[in-house]
Amino acid sequence: MRAGNEQSVGTAVLGAGPAGLTAAYVLCLRGAPGAVYEADGTVGGIAKTVLYDGYRFDLGGHRFFTKLGPIRRLWEEIMGDDFLLRPRLSRIYYDGKFLAYPLQARDVVSRLGIYESFMCSLSYFWSRLNRGREHLETFEDWVTAHFGKRLYDAFFRSYTEKVWGIPGSEIQSEWAVQRIKDFSFWRALLAVLHLQRSKVTTLIEEFHYPRLGPGQMWERMQERVEERGVPVHFHHRATSIRHEHNVVTGITVESDGRAIDVPVDAVLSSIPLSELILRLDPAPPDDIVAAARRLRYRSLCLVALLIDDEQPFPDNWIYLHDPDTRAGRVQNFGAWSPDLVKPGTTCLGAEYFCFEGDEIWEMSDEEAVELTTTELARIGLVNPADVLDGVKVRVPKAYPMYDPYYREAVAVIHGYLAGFENLKTFGRNGLHRYNNQDHSMWTAILATLNLLDGTNHDVWAVNTEAEYHEEGRIVDELLDIELVG
Repeated sequence: MRAGNEQSVGTAVLGAGPAGLTAAYVLCLRGAPGAVYEADGTVGGIAKTVLYDGYRFDLGGHRFFTKLGPIRRLWEEIMGDDFLLRPRLSRIYYDGKFLAYPLQARDVVSRLGIYESFMCSLSYFWSRLNRGREHLETFEDWVTAHFGKRLYDAFFRSYTEKVWGIPGSEIQSEWAVQRIKDFSFWRALLAVLHLQRSKVTTLIEEFHYPRLGPGQMWERMQERVEERGVPVHFHHRATSIRHEHNVVTGITVESDGRAIDVPVDAVLSSIPLSELILRLDPAPPDDIVAAARRLRYRSLCLVALLIDDEQPFPDNWIYLHDPDTRAGRVQNFGAWSPDLVKPGTTCLGAEYFCFEGDEIWEMSDEEAVELTTTELARIGLVNPADVLDGVKVRVPKAYPMYDPYYREAVAVIHGYLAGFENLKTFGRNGLHRYNNQDHSMWTAILATLNLLDGTNHDVWAVNTEAEYHEEGRIVDELLDIELVG
């Protein structure tokens, strides 16, 4: 049905995750009308906090750390005293051992031994001699060229393929460039192998975190935008985006079984890029639709165990570099914030990376809890007798995939969307780029400024081009953006 009031809502923001809410907040600060439409029943997207039986947990762990001044000031102003500074402790479970992460010399030496250290050194030097002789197209190519084949096989292959579900030879090199740059894991390892003389710089030893989980940040952001006149509509899924002559004129949203037409002046979209293309009405040309259908996503199942033990292990999280363990990482939420759990207990969150329809995706809560309990008990992280309860949460399209087809597909879609006057896309899924939440928020700011001010910031270059990195010129120019208001 068509809404009785034909007046435009202003700018429709699709998605109420960190990026969508940031875009709405910038609209508010500029006094621009708008509304947010969210298919889920809460804010935060993959960064929301789930509440179960008095416990709170993340869909994975979401640290709050950034070099982006405007984002840091916004976080601090919104959370105030509830923005905790937490110590970081993490380890890797690998080959039956727990190694400190970042790696420490004694752990690495005990793991590699003299012979393997020597062979890794040879492998590293061979990679240095041959670096630049071939195009580094894939993740495997990039890591091998920078650190040697032997180190790739020892520390990257199994875990990376567990995360993505495809071989490292099919994951594109952009993933490595984004996620491994200045990674002190490797500095520590190279120092142990006497391949680097400089002092190893450790990873962040502490980080900020909302007292009640990341969802608390986005709930407060929701309050801010609604107080300033931009409503957030839950259970409203945008099913159609109408346009004429490269101008968006309206959207159709479904809610409670009804289809509602909403006139708009513009659309700011953080929904998955493939969904955005497939919901355009009229449909784009066949090659654009085909490109959208080629984009793939990795999903996630988070299995939370309620544990009758305040500290089954001291870490915030542990990476499970073990091919016999299906979970990829386990979080100890009581170590993130004691207010997430009940006194004397904790909540563990095991992350299973999967595709929709995989066995873990289809498992019942009971089956998934039993699997997780068995796996974590086998490697010594829990006592099954201490498991009080558990629940499984499905997270569809959690991670945009950097497979062999994504680069060309994204380029085709990017070129097509550039022709729209009042449609901007941003955020992790909106750009099909695995950005952290601070970079996702930054893309939202730039996209919204492009819409409101007619600027031409290259949102697609954030976290890829030097001038859009934290230290770059664009950040310096925009540090005076008044996000606290």
